[in-house]
Amino acid sequence: MIVVMKVGAPEDEIARVSDEFSQWGLSPEKIVGKHKVVIGLVGDTATLDPLQLQEISPWIEQVLRVERPYKRASREYRHGEPSEVWIETPAGKVGFGEHQPVAIIAGPCSVENEVMIVETAQRVKAAGAKFLRGGAYKPRTSPYSFQGHGESALGLLAAAREASGLGIITEVMDTADVEKVAEVADVLQVGARNMHNFALLKKVGAQSKPVLLKRGMSATIDEWLMAAEYVLAAGNPNVVLCERGIRTFDSKYARNTLDLSVIPILRSLTHLPIVIDPSHGTGWWEYVPAMAMAALAAGTDGLMIEVHPNPPKALSDGPQSLTPERFERLVGELATIGKAIGRWPQPALALA
Repeated sequence: MIVVMKVGAPEDEIARVSDEFSQWGLSPEKIVGKHKVVIGLVGDTATLDPLQLQEISPWIEQVLRVERPYKRASREYRHGEPSEVWIETPAGKVGFGEHQPVAIIAGPCSVENEVMIVETAQRVKAAGAKFLRGGAYKPRTSPYSFQGHGESALGLLAAAREASGLGIITEVMDTADVEKVAEVADVLQVGARNMHNFALLKKVGAQSKPVLLKRGMSATIDEWLMAAEYVLAAGNPNVVLCERGIRTFDSKYARNTLDLSVIPILRSLTHLPIVIDPSHGTGWWEYVPAMAMAALAAGTDGLMIEVHPNPPKALSDGPQSLTPERFERLVGELATIGKAIGRWPQPALALA
């Protein structure tokens, strides 16, 4: 349920109304929009009459029920306004959001060694990326595949951050590792295989770093948004959704089916920012540029692209990785589209 306050509602009246709702055993959450303040009510609201609630204060304009099962993730919860997730990086704040420039995340699937990760970070930073991706802990289908270097790779990501000024996005797989990953990462990634790991969702929701939540390989949109609800309900409002391709009946020509239709669908359902991963979504570097440009034209808020200095020798996901040279060319092509749709201003991606 949401309570929409009238334009110009005094702060003390908003506080009084919130206190009254708290006394009823509800959890009021103040959401400041462009023109109005909305109070989101979380708790047992099934028996409450919206018309009676409206009589609490002359400054209440409207009381509405949120019909979606994912309350906090619902666009209704913010009265139709998109949210923005801002991340502190060494180079300044970078925002993910519907009205912000598109943010590019780039880097290898796995952190292999210091020379490789630092070189990649510097190359993608020069081309226009604002975040470095790189796995320290890697969930793999086969137990014999490279699983990442673990905790030692976190130190290498920290070195790459210092050398390049990029923000760091890396995956956390276990609740026991959340604190140590959060010490290095600017954004904690929950991977596709862990989208339904509810203990992990609660744990990352209880800490303050933003969370990049990848869609599960066979997850419906509602299931994905309910996973985001776990993070939001635990107290972390900074969630970014990432589409990385879903499993369908045809895997002969592409690793997954990249579902670009989620961009307009999510825009109608949720206020959360959206990122598209065309690398995992296709599995082959040849298809990545086309899908990245299509995602940008469709309205994504960010792109996650795998880049490796020598893809044939990559320890994981080499076939879907662009070389730094190909990545640089792609960013130039993306800039043309981004400027045409007003998502690539100067300075390109960061807020000074």
